[in-house]
Amino acid sequence: MRPPNRPPSGRNAPRPTGARRGAVLRPASFQRPRSPVLRPSILALPILAYAAACTPAAEQAQPQTAAATPAPTVAPILTGEDARDASSYARPAEARVTHVALDLAADFAARRLSGTATLDVAATRDAKQIVLDTKGLEIRTVTDDRGRALPHALGAADADRGAPLTVQLQGARQIRIAYASAPGAEALQWLSPAQTAGKVHPFLFSQGQAILNRTWIPTQDSPGIRQTWEARIVVPEPLSAVMSGERLTPEGEPAATGTRAFRFRMDKPVAPYLIAIAVGDLTFQPLGPRTGVYAEPATLPAAAAELVDTEKMVETAEGLYGPYRWGRYDMIVLPPAFPYGGMENPTLTFLTPTFIAGDRSLNGLVAHELAHSWSGNLVTNAVWADSWLNEGFTSYFENRIMEALYGPRRAAQEAWLSWADMEKALKELGPDAAGTRLHDDSGADSGGIVYDKGATFLRTLERSVGRARFDAYLTSYFDRHAFQPMTSARFLADLRANLVRGDQALERSLLLDQWVYQPGLPANAARPDATAFAPVDSAVAAFNAGGAAARVPYGGWTTAERLRFLNALPRTLPQPRLAELDRNFKLSDSGNAETLFAWLQLALANRYEPAVPAAERFLLAMGRRKFVAPLFETLMGQGDWGQPIARRLYARARPMYHAVTTSAVDKVVK
Repeated sequence: MRPPNRPPSGRNAPRPTGARRGAVLRPASFQRPRSPVLRPSILALPILAYAAACTPAAEQAQPQTAAATPAPTVAPILTGEDARDASSYARPAEARVTHVALDLAADFAARRLSGTATLDVAATRDAKQIVLDTKGLEIRTVTDDRGRALPHALGAADADRGAPLTVQLQGARQIRIAYASAPGAEALQWLSPAQTAGKVHPFLFSQGQAILNRTWIPTQDSPGIRQTWEARIVVPEPLSAVMSGERLTPEGEPAATGTRAFRFRMDKPVAPYLIAIAVGDLTFQPLGPRTGVYAEPATLPAAAAELVDTEKMVETAEGLYGPYRWGRYDMIVLPPAFPYGGMENPTLTFLTPTFIAGDRSLNGLVAHELAHSWSGNLVTNAVWADSWLNEGFTSYFENRIMEALYGPRRAAQEAWLSWADMEKALKELGPDAAGTRLHDDSGADSGGIVYDKGATFLRTLERSVGRARFDAYLTSYFDRHAFQPMTSARFLADLRANLVRGDQALERSLLLDQWVYQPGLPANAARPDATAFAPVDSAVAAFNAGGAAARVPYGGWTTAERLRFLNALPRTLPQPRLAELDRNFKLSDSGNAETLFAWLQLALANRYEPAVPAAERFLLAMGRRKFVAPLFETLMGQGDWGQPIARRLYARARPMYHAVTTSAVDKVVK
């Protein structure tokens, strides 16, 4: 996902995946790893052998894309203290899900997905039961592959994790669950026609990271338990369904009267949070031999124009770290209610329309989500306390793609924005806070650490050993661990074995354990190029000294430079100076969501009344958490002036926001 708060000149700014970022999406409780390198335990080995033996030969022989490495039918699991997932009820060393087959119908009136999930199970010989993750699901029946009812029970529900579903296997190695999602399932956003771009048809999309897919799929919802999957989705005509897998019936096939069925397949084992769905009035435009974009008809032309460099990005990424292994790389631009900048669902990246600026200045978002095809989707954190292994790697990789495509200057500027976000997080959390560790089980959830400190760590490794050597290591890392989960402990062991290679002087200089397990910023951190924003910083100094806004070359700057300027201005400015900025740079009318957000944060904090209509338009037009939550927080912080505005706007906007966004804003607008 894109970091929630930062917006580089092409970046979505984080994921929430980031300004940039907001909080990283992951469960609140984690366990600090205590054991070193992790391998599948002796208990787990029979599970893998059994699953491989039971997989049909035809399924094992699925065709691969050119240059792709065949994926294992059953991905290995990691066991041990540092691979224990506190966010899941599953006990994968005893019995685990290896494949999910969904047959679901979308009911827009009831706001429910209902049907069946058929799960293939790999289990040890003495395993009596399997434990699944669910949240709010209506479980109707559970049967084996011969239709026999299997005893099952839902345990006590936890507010975050939901309730465990324990099924007595009675020798079964395939179970079929008939169920329905709840109307308020947190992963699913059901939009009325008025909340879409076309205003005619309803829309549905899912957002599963980190542990929300258990609200619509009964499976083991842990990133370390990778699963292949297939699906048949029935939707009302004339809507289309797309999912994060191979599209077997792009045009659909007849189903019940007034409906069409769409079929999908993912033959590579993925983390469960990467199973994603969208249903709506969708059209498609190809961008290259293996790239294209879905969107509502009203959005498609602008989206396609913004994404013309996508095929080149895929080629550039492959040139850096090896073949793209997922077949196609398509994208879908969702309605504005989507709560993130982007989500890296395999074969189908989900994108916010707020990246459409008209000048491709925010297409770093695409580079970020594409990079996840290696870091995150190919090699995945086994537990959410290690999400830096996804986001830190991806932020570093994103910057390398941007450098290769658009040059060192833009890459250096975006690296500086990342550095600034990291410094802000260190200051806000405190340099000695547990939440500033890369392996973070504190629940601090700071994008400035997970994304930016993680990227800085990898940049430090690169400068320490040289780019060529580090690139060779990363390429081999992705190859050796493809389609596998990873932990911090295992990564450090791999790094020592394949990069450090016993060089004691290098080991001492890298401070590896300090980077991952200790708070704060190690002394060897590699700072970005200090001259990247020199002209912008000079303009800031001149303006702060009383210079005229008309002398600032704002119009000729990149998005990164404009953000540097706006964020470097004093946080307290008099009304005439704010009006001067607004008038000269047309800030309240900006079509770039990143610069508009930066301006509104400054203007509203200074109670600049002319910016209120722009804030109202912005907050009612999109639901991206990275923008929405901070703006409401700024308004609420303005006492009698801002709080009535915040409450009035939120009452109107809340129905269109995703649960991810409302969960944050509800705490602010009380």
